Amino acid sequence: MWEQVQETVSYIKEKIGFTPEYGIILGSGLGSFTNDIEVECTLPYSEIPNFPVSTVQGHKGALVFGTIGTKRVVAMQGRFHFYEGYDMKQVTFPVRVMKFLGVTKLVVSNASGGVNPNYEVGSIVLINDHINMMPEHPLRGKNDERFGPRFVNMSEPYSRAMLLKAKEVAASLNIEVQDGVYMGLQGPTFETLAEYRMVKNIGADCVGMSTVPEVIVARHMEMEVFGLSVITDMGDEENIEEVNHAEVLKAAEKAEPSVRKLIKELIIQY
Repeated sequence: MWEQVQETVSYIKEKIGFTPEYGIILGSGLGSFTNDIEVECTLPYSEIPNFPVSTVQGHKGALVFGTIGTKRVVAMQGRFHFYEGYDMKQVTFPVRVMKFLGVTKLVVSNASGGVNPNYEVGSIVLINDHINMMPEHPLRGKNDERFGPRFVNMSEPYSRAMLLKAKEVAASLNIEVQDGVYMGLQGPTFETLAEYRMVKNIGADCVGMSTVPEVIVARHMEMEVFGLSVITDMGDEENIEEVNHAEVLKAAEKAEPSVRKLIKELIIQY
């Protein structure tokens, strides 16, 4: 893993010529955030050594390098999921690469199903914690101390300082936000009624199929993390909406203008 990461980092550095401070992982329906970046270079995943290739509709599959205000950023247009058949080390490989490119702050976004009755389709949820229910852990196996410690302190997986600043930014932009706990499940099936009941009873507010592995690996390397989820469907123990991936993309795209403003301004100000 170490050698692969360094090979990939060396290749990218030859192409971009600058050090990004922020890494951004764009979830379903949120890929056009790259329009807010003053783009300097775009690298398709297929051209990057050791990089997996995204197979999910709505995930374009490229690293985009550029600036937002005075901040240098690298954005992932499309992420990798465990359900696609990748192992967790492949899923989180780009986060490792970002760290060694110079990234110290990671912004992650996703689409999720809501179980909190205060949410509705289109709600923007600032993630303040997560519950890991994935069947594979990204840090399983021999630990390489060059990446981080064997045992990772997860008392603050999502930066409280970034969360506070995001709430201030949202208020200044008149964007309504919620906060809550995100649960990560394997997928690719959407949840059953009983599973939604489990999610709620365990203590989560929303549920999705990504994010948690990337955040764990980011914290392993002491990166500061901000997470945001767009609620694209609602479910509880009594009723569930008909949902498919097209509807998820449609709901995410509706919330996208507000999400873009919020993330852009957070990066500029923090």
